[in-house]
Amino acid sequence: MHRKTKKMLTVEKKFQQPLEKMLPELVTEQGLSATADQLGVSKATLGYWLLKLGINVRRVALAPGETLEVKRAS
Repeated sequence: MHRKTKKMLTVEKKFQQPLEKMLPELVTEQGLSATADQLGVSKATLGYWLLKLGINVRRVALAPGETLEVKRAS
């Protein structure tokens, strides 16, 4: 487990769930800027948190009619 900053713990307490679970969902649904705004942190801070927690963010371009499926490892 990674050591979390006071700000990370404050955000977890406010949203009542761990960042490891919350961040991938928020970033996927809203993007980096909107997620940072919602959490009340800068984009740089959010980027640091993602890096610190080992959360990979990938950008994918899809042609019209293409879809993307994300599978979680068990």
